[in-house]
Amino acid sequence: MTTQLVEIPGYVAGTWTIDPLHTGIGFTVRHLMVSRVRGRFGTFDGMIVTGADPLESSVTATIDLASVDTGNAQRDEHLRSAEYLDVAKHPAMTYRSTGVRPDGEDFVLDGELTLRGLTREVPLRLEVGGFGPDPFRQDDPSKGARAGFTATGEISRLEFGVGAATTLAGGGLALSDRIQIVLEIEAVLQTG
Repeated sequence: MTTQLVEIPGYVAGTWTIDPLHTGIGFTVRHLMVSRVRGRFGTFDGMIVTGADPLESSVTATIDLASVDTGNAQRDEHLRSAEYLDVAKHPAMTYRSTGVRPDGEDFVLDGELTLRGLTREVPLRLEVGGFGPDPFRQDDPSKGARAGFTATGEISRLEFGVGAATTLAGGGLALSDRIQIVLEIEAVLQTG
């Protein structure tokens, strides 16, 4: 077996913090088998460590579940309830990567998602957007860097005890089990 060196143009090894102003954490779920409802989480933090070898990189993230926003205050309060996210008992959702592996032009980020006190393996398809200088660094933009990533995946809400499996009269679930996740991440290199 031969080892293939993974090369990413402009790659920078280091420790990065997720920039909440330029990052989006969204989800989509099918409702009544006819439409999709989209939502996002507005409060989160995380750290990315890019290793000298990109395949030795890691990610940790924490999402404040009370920050859920679907554009409807009544629905958001229902999602925060014990029936769904149970924010009173489980205020945060966490993700911890366990490995990175190549997958064609992109990567798969293997990891563990903890939600409502339950931990499950959740792989995410990872696209590297790029690495570049940080124009927001006032003291010296040439010393800072930013990186961008897109991660997509899906979870089974029922495996995490989120909501019930309510069926419709004609068949199918009122709220689909599978929830699509899309993360658009911009991270800032920590210097000094």
